[in-house]
Amino acid sequence: MTAVPQNHPRRWVVLGVLIVSLLAVVLDNTVLNVALTTLADPAHGLGASQSELEWSINSYTLVFAGFLLSLGTLGDRFGRKRGVLAGLVLFCLGSLLSAYAHSPAQLIGARVVMGLGAAAIMPLSLAIVTGLFSESDRPRAIAVWSGSVGIGVALGPIVGGLLLEHFWWGSVFLINVPVTVAAFVVIALVVPEMRARSSARVDAIGALLSIVALTSLTYGIIDGGDHGFDDARPWPWLAAGVLLLAVFVWWEGRAAEPALDLRLFRDARFSAANTAISLVFFAAIGAFFFIQFYLQLVRGFSPLKAGLLVTPFAVAQLVFAPASAALVRRFGFRAVCGAGLVLTAGALGGTVQLTATTSLVIVGGAFFAAGIGMSLVMAPSMASVMASVPRDRASVGSATANTVRQVASALGIAVAGSILTPLYRAGIDPHLAGLPTAAREAAAEALAAAHAVAPSLGPAGPALVDAADTAFVEALRTTLLILAVTVLAATPIVARWLPGRRHEDRRASGVRLSGDGGGDLGDTAGLPETQHEDAHS
Repeated sequence: MTAVPQNHPRRWVVLGVLIVSLLAVVLDNTVLNVALTTLADPAHGLGASQSELEWSINSYTLVFAGFLLSLGTLGDRFGRKRGVLAGLVLFCLGSLLSAYAHSPAQLIGARVVMGLGAAAIMPLSLAIVTGLFSESDRPRAIAVWSGSVGIGVALGPIVGGLLLEHFWWGSVFLINVPVTVAAFVVIALVVPEMRARSSARVDAIGALLSIVALTSLTYGIIDGGDHGFDDARPWPWLAAGVLLLAVFVWWEGRAAEPALDLRLFRDARFSAANTAISLVFFAAIGAFFFIQFYLQLVRGFSPLKAGLLVTPFAVAQLVFAPASAALVRRFGFRAVCGAGLVLTAGALGGTVQLTATTSLVIVGGAFFAAGIGMSLVMAPSMASVMASVPRDRASVGSATANTVRQVASALGIAVAGSILTPLYRAGIDPHLAGLPTAAREAAAEALAAAHAVAPSLGPAGPALVDAADTAFVEALRTTLLILAVTVLAATPIVARWLPGRRHEDRRASGVRLSGDGGGDLGDTAGLPETQHEDAHS
């Protein structure tokens, strides 16, 4: 097959087309967030419990994470364009199944199909972008690609709110169908086929081990939040998850062609950038999951208004993600990414005084600061990741970074839930005495259940709602503060191992970075793609 030139003449058109397909994948996670309260409603939704709501997101995320590496490898071998097209077909099918699910279990199963499609689309689209752009243009292209990820995260609640304002809950999935169909047609016509020179085999055992291990670990965390970690039930799942993760690491270290190449993490830049990405998404996705309950139930906003309140996040992403490449050139990866981490942590920690009547200016300001922070972390970190792997392994580098991010997102929701749920129950328990058993059990389960059961309690209903809202807000404040501290934990890692401006200038001049691991591009940055691959073979 003829190699694609480094600066493909239609590279910006291709980037735009790939971003459309990527937006459907990214938007899908947060578009569901705004529908969570509707899905919990037995009359207008599916009557899903708190744990079922978490699994409706995590079933997608875990499958997404577990198959990113394997499907990225298949795309490298058989064609990245073919892989993206196959992923769009699966994603469209899963969206149709999700839209017409009749139970939480059916929805969770349909989301698995969507996760498989997304696992092909995301890493292969970035690998195509990396292959079409020259060394000088690539950081800007990756910044635009990464910015679209952040914008998709932010636009999800707005799009979901608009759909729920006029249609039933399944419309948040049905919107994916025309988008994916249009993307399929345009990609088939416009995007060139690309594949890596090497033909790696798919590590099916590694992929299966990772899925089972992460599912077991996540189930244990969610179950611990539901029943308490002093209960015996979550611990076998947690132990099995940790054991299987250890087996997975052992297997990957010995496999001839592993799904997760652990050698990549020997490069300090690669490891530090992935740490920053994972901790930011761990905190942000966990916060976004529960902030919708605050906006729609505690504040009483409609799904549309709750979605519009996230607009400042989208605006910040739109402005700062594309500008991050210029900021990195001026200040270096270390300073830009470090500033993003501090801003994100500040936005989360600044909600420590959150109440049921907090000014919307403060809420919007927190979203705006979080949007700036995430854009300053995501784009530079992804550029650092892609710069630290050989060009012909672009799909592997992209898939590894996105695997880390998706795992962090799933664990973020699970861990945030395991923190918030017992705090909420401790806060509301004193107010449940005297209620009927069914109402008491429902109110103790989750905020949405308390709001659902309150109208049937007569005069006791408003008091239950007030108590539930207060307990939830207090639990949310503590949870967000813990998530903020988690983000700050990445700052010393970034400060130590991401390159500063001086090192970037040296790298751009073709000088190798002393102390870095393998995968440095200093001596191959200017080669055409075919030569670039040969240089690393």
